[in-house]
Amino acid sequence: MTRDLTGYGAAPPDPHWPSSARIAVQFVINYEEGAENSVLNGDAGSEKFLSEMVGAGSHPARAMAMESLYEYGSRAGFWRLHRLFTARDLPVTVFGVAKALEMNPPAVEAMRAADWEIASHGLRWIDYQDVPEATERAHIAEAIALHTRLTGTRPLGWYQGRTSPNTARLVVEEGGFVYDADSYADDLPYYDTRFGAPQLIVPYTLDVNDMKIVALNGFTEGEQFFRYLRDTFDQLLEEGGRMMSVGLHARIAGRPGRARALARFLDHVIASGDAWVARRIDIARHWLEVHPQ
Repeated sequence: MTRDLTGYGAAPPDPHWPSSARIAVQFVINYEEGAENSVLNGDAGSEKFLSEMVGAGSHPARAMAMESLYEYGSRAGFWRLHRLFTARDLPVTVFGVAKALEMNPPAVEAMRAADWEIASHGLRWIDYQDVPEATERAHIAEAIALHTRLTGTRPLGWYQGRTSPNTARLVVEEGGFVYDADSYADDLPYYDTRFGAPQLIVPYTLDVNDMKIVALNGFTEGEQFFRYLRDTFDQLLEEGGRMMSVGLHARIAGRPGRARALARFLDHVIASGDAWVARRIDIARHWLEVHPQ
């Protein structure tokens, strides 16, 4: 399958954001806690990815410290982020792993009460790179069914995160997603036509993402995180006609020192007076209307 290395080139389309905003800003809270690798979930070993223990190994038994780091996200971090956003009446998209949502009904109810979009982050928070195609297809179907039961509606957005070479095609074949976020290839939505029916892609980010806080090449404290968020926003605002995605995790940005940095950035966005802060589904629907395939 060929790659598109050209994209919009030197002349990206005008998104015509609502109210003539110069930038669309989209906040994602990844909700994964409880669905990570664990022998309790039938996996071969413990989780080793995206935690305070940078470089941790996977163990063939329960790793209690790792489990508790993830549990912080569901027990405390999620609620801190929930307070930050609801206090400012800012919309959020949750990338919800179905098995994680299942383990915390109060959090799901809080997401729904706040009118947050709950998009699908797959069935499990595991790496699908080498998962057989039939298994991944079954997991997608199970994720949709479980998500629908837990939230009352099927997910309209998809983000696997740790994808396989088959993921994008399987999403198109499933046919019910308004958008796929498993791309980091642009600052604007675009259509992927590789698998037949055009699939709207609303690209995500790994740089404007709190995961860099728990990476060896990432931010070491909240001030760095805030500055990078601010500088990205200010650059895209100056360019105009762009979209900024911000990736958050309850167990990472939900820690007190980082939440304080995030709060400063939320206030910076609000003070600009020139940003459309929206759920990812709202951006997708806007693009489908203004730039239909």
